[in-house]
Amino acid sequence: MRKILILTIGWLSLATFVNAQNDDFYYETAVFKEEIKSAKMFREGFVLSNPVLGLNEDQRLVMKFDDLSSDVKDYYYTIIHCDADWKESFITQPDYLDGFLENPVDDYAKSFNTTFDYFNYQIVLPNEQVRFKVSGNYVLVVFEDNDKENVVLTQRFHIYEDAVGIEGTVRRATTDAFKGESQEVDFTINHPNVPILNPRDEVKVVIMQNYRWDNAIKDLKPLYIREGQLVYDYSRENVFKAGNEFRYFDIRSNRLNGENVLSTDFFRPYYHKTLKTDEIRANKKFFPYKEMNGKYSIESQDQEVRDYDTECDYEFVHFSLPMESPLVGGSVNVFGALTQWNANKGNEMTYNFDNSTYELTLLLKQGYYNFCYVYVPRGAYVADHTNIEGSFWETENDYQIFVYYRDIAGRYDRLVGYRQLNSTVNRY
Repeated sequence: MRKILILTIGWLSLATFVNAQNDDFYYETAVFKEEIKSAKMFREGFVLSNPVLGLNEDQRLVMKFDDLSSDVKDYYYTIIHCDADWKESFITQPDYLDGFLENPVDDYAKSFNTTFDYFNYQIVLPNEQVRFKVSGNYVLVVFEDNDKENVVLTQRFHIYEDAVGIEGTVRRATTDAFKGESQEVDFTINHPNVPILNPRDEVKVVIMQNYRWDNAIKDLKPLYIREGQLVYDYSRENVFKAGNEFRYFDIRSNRLNGENVLSTDFFRPYYHKTLKTDEIRANKKFFPYKEMNGKYSIESQDQEVRDYDTECDYEFVHFSLPMESPLVGGSVNVFGALTQWNANKGNEMTYNFDNSTYELTLLLKQGYYNFCYVYVPRGAYVADHTNIEGSFWETENDYQIFVYYRDIAGRYDRLVGYRQLNSTVNRY
């Protein structure tokens, strides 16, 4: 049974949260403690959904994470409103939140019958303690011991108004007709009920590929401005490298080898999953198949596991990618929702000169996972998902379109529209 704590928290000043914040600071989805695993936010009831919620929608977002340390932690959370660039908005928390500004993470449970002991924590938003008053970009900030400088994780999410309509298609890029490596996202914003006087200054648009942050297209200006309509029908500015279908592996059972798992071993006291040796796909033909566009689902096929949150075990997963020589000038990383779409030291592969193979071991919870290999040039912000995987315009991708609006008297960026397109379903 999950334990519930009931605490009363006063309203505290937001200014004490980030003392060192400056004009260059922006919030990311990130984990800052090594013992925190499987941090994930989604719409309640659909673990493969993006953390996007309509304002006043009769639905909730769920945030889950595990702490692999041995004791219960005194975690709290607060919520920050941000502008379209994920910098803190110049409005106070009572302007955008109704309820308590800080709350304890009081829903937790201990793992049961697992080789790794952990505590599973959950936060559901909105709830009886806090609700959203306005639309926009939000960040959930979890901190320890009521110390706002001891941040454990930050998680981006969106609350949107259904104030404008978005129509769009995904097509083979017009400027890439020969190679066929890219996809073009064309769309139109219909705003009959939003009086936009200066669209180039008042409207901001962000396009994301598979809810990935690093290669998002930002601040795209309308190509055509019509009465009640903004048209974004570019041929270059709205183009993404399509990439390839995501790789996948199944570690839902500790009794059987799932898809793309070479072996399951128990080296006391922990399980080890060795994945089948991968290969570079950049020079191979495109082969379509259904996958989850880089996401993962925590679950188990072992009969005795009833509660995925507390009874799925953690295991060491071993990746290997043969390559004749290491790629110079950058790193090779395992990439996807399992790494929160971040490429850093925690998922950077090591080149083994003895067997000419890139290798990495990650500690992951039982489940079904998508991922890809990326090359990250030294100092680059955008991970290259085509160097190793290849890129084909036929690849199935999801594209998220966010429309922000702030008029001349506005104090914050409203998120007035959201639409997800699929490169297969919405193909032109």
